[in-house]
Amino acid sequence: MDTSLSTFPNLCKQWRQRRHLSQLHLAETAAISQRHLSWLETGRSQPSREMVLRLADAMEVPLRERNTLLNAAGFAPQYLESRLEEPHMAPVGEALTAILEHHMPFPAVVVNRKWDRMMANAAADLMFSLVDTNSGQTETKETFNLAEATLAPHGLRRYITNWETALPMFVNRLRSEALASGETSTIAHVEALIRSAGELPDNPPAPEPLLPVMPLELDIDGLQLSLFTVMSTFGTPQDITTDELRIEAFYPANDATRSFFAGTKE
Repeated sequence: MDTSLSTFPNLCKQWRQRRHLSQLHLAETAAISQRHLSWLETGRSQPSREMVLRLADAMEVPLRERNTLLNAAGFAPQYLESRLEEPHMAPVGEALTAILEHHMPFPAVVVNRKWDRMMANAAADLMFSLVDTNSGQTETKETFNLAEATLAPHGLRRYITNWETALPMFVNRLRSEALASGETSTIAHVEALIRSAGELPDNPPAPEPLLPVMPLELDIDGLQLSLFTVMSTFGTPQDITTDELRIEAFYPANDATRSFFAGTKE
């Protein structure tokens, strides 16, 4: 491994290019001179701790990778990675629980950066209990990975009737989020999930009329559900765990699906 690639100048330049920013644009956003930024990227100048954090904020670098930038510049990490069970994370856990319960009777789940399910409401448990996401596996995994369950031919994908349209869009979303994270292990994890899904359809032409959301059409042994999802994140996270959590809320796309989750009969 070439350790020179993990120096601050290289990492800073990589993040700038990943965000499609020119030196001038980044310098203006970070309120520094373009010349100073150029010297930082060539190693001619050494950044202060405050400068590392200022540039990271300007480039919207995830908290986990901000620690990497700080370490590369010779500073101690700024951000902790806490477990949700830790006492100081209780307000976060309570907020997530409230959001999940408020979304009832419709499904909602909390996933981490690798799409492992961390929390779910009763409606989500019901929806996933209706499908066999472990069919064809030799053993049942303790961690439910929503991306794997969606992509795997033996999992949720078997019940998706519009999979030729939905799955390519989901794959693009997975890749986009992984690349935006800048974390090598997350990118590798997502690419491994995509490869395990086997051959996937190419991106189809946009349907007409074009909907504002892409519905997920399910046929579960004759039970037909039509849903779309909305992703939410914490606005000002100060902990790596909080920064990487996402809430995926499912909404009904038709009256029949709304009635099913509401527990009423048509």
